[in-house]
Amino acid sequence: MPKPGPRLRLIDVAERAGVSLATASRALAGRDGVSEEVAQRVRQVSQELGYVANPYARTLAGGASSTVGLVVHQVDDPYFSEIAGGVIQVAAEEGLLVQICHSGRDPDAELRQLRHLIAQRVGIILIAGSGYDDARIEAEARAELAEFQRQGGRVAVIGRHALGVDAVLPDNEAGGRALGEHLLDLGHRRIAVAAGTAGLTTVADRLAGVASALRRHGLSLDDLPVVHSDFTRDGGRVAAEQILRDHPDTTAIVALNDAMAIGVLSTLRAHRIPVPERISVVGFDDVAVAADLAPSLTTIRLPMTDMGRMALSLALKPRPTRPRRRPTGHLLVVRDSTGPAPATAPTVAPAADRAAGHRAGTLAQPAT
Repeated sequence: MPKPGPRLRLIDVAERAGVSLATASRALAGRDGVSEEVAQRVRQVSQELGYVANPYARTLAGGASSTVGLVVHQVDDPYFSEIAGGVIQVAAEEGLLVQICHSGRDPDAELRQLRHLIAQRVGIILIAGSGYDDARIEAEARAELAEFQRQGGRVAVIGRHALGVDAVLPDNEAGGRALGEHLLDLGHRRIAVAAGTAGLTTVADRLAGVASALRRHGLSLDDLPVVHSDFTRDGGRVAAEQILRDHPDTTAIVALNDAMAIGVLSTLRAHRIPVPERISVVGFDDVAVAADLAPSLTTIRLPMTDMGRMALSLALKPRPTRPRRRPTGHLLVVRDSTGPAPATAPTVAPAADRAAGHRAGTLAQPAT
């Protein structure tokens, strides 16, 4: 049970009363839109818990609060770090503070973060990261954000979401198509995909781009191994291990973000598989470290810092009658991790043979 006193928050009252944060706020403020029965229940719970409203917290940042709430999927992913950098740049120019929250690509955690930010009466909420391909998952968040905007708050997102708000749209599908075309032009046909978490619109869009490139060459994504794992470096390692085990004749791996690509490269290095002579690797995003990897990573460049700047700039503008959309564009950056498909694709040596070779101080050669 929440303890009474200054640490008690409005969200505690809302949860105990079984209503949304916005409804609890309206009920305690005596505003319209709440039935008398619900309002009475909220007031009763508030009294029982000893909740005391903070007068400053009543003012939404549509003009009064100087805090921007930024929700990112993975706080230690350079993609989100660079986006946050752009947000912070604009915030500094506008005299605003930025509070960063981490959702871990969990829609329930994301919803909790949004409710906490609303309870703290931030003026602007930004969500950086993929939406979910099932709009029902985002329905509660959409309702909370709609009420937040009706009360004067501002919202913008980066990525394809079903939230009905201003959005900066990374060029995911076109970028995926460019990656597919690049590998196909190099002669690769035995391509595998380290696809990231299923259910994310970013994954779906980037896969759709790869599929489009394949169709232009008379191929189908259905014929390629697509391995879903976490959209992280560790997820890339897991996906690469599965690809090497189940599809040893693969000559190219498409990782749908750079974090996964780094994990893929790490796994290939551990298996002593030369890149790109044996397997080519591509990523997506062009995080700052991509150029410094060995080999340097072929990837799709998105203007991540500018994306953060664009999102906050959108949120600072007067709210339009219809949500605004801002595409980002993309650039294929070809580096050392891709090369022509090998004339013959040797299979990866079985794990037992590799281990024996390592124990003997020699490398077990791939079968030809």
